[in-house]
Amino acid sequence: MQRKNWTREELIVAFNLYCKIPFSKINYKHKDIIELATAIGRTPSAVAWKLVDFASLDSSLAKRGIKGATNAGKLDKEIFEEFQHNWQNLIEESELLYNQLFNKKEELLIENETEMVSFKEGKEQERMVKIRVNQSFFRQSVLASYEFSCCITGISINCKSYNSLGKR
Repeated sequence: MQRKNWTREELIVAFNLYCKIPFSKINYKHKDIIELATAIGRTPSAVAWKLVDFASLDSSLAKRGIKGATNAGKLDKEIFEEFQHNWQNLIEESELLYNQLFNKKEELLIENETEMVSFKEGKEQERMVKIRVNQSFFRQSVLASYEFSCCITGISINCKSYNSLGKR
């Protein structure tokens, strides 16, 4: 089988997923890893290994004694550094690429994330709300970082009503 190099766009979407899955849950059987692998024409194992490559660059994991894989490539490191130094822009770019990859309409979570709004063509909705852009990405990343437990008490957060990416 011929080796297929990762594109920048694939790595950005993979890093987006890396931020949303707790390190302990990264494996080739994870539903979201399988979904991404199918969408980009790779095996679930290849995607899982790529996420573990990103883990090797993550200083927050290193502080906990977790090393990740040792074969992160040059482009992996560039993407990781871009996220670290330009977090907001890369979040927006990665969410846009993710939505394009899965043919999803842009979704916005309003304030307390209890109300999902999808903007459909041909229909209008008028609302006056103040939203924090990409709050759902931030929420998912924080939850994944703390293994879906409170960072202060360690009490597990009941996420049974949420899928693996934090959506109802």
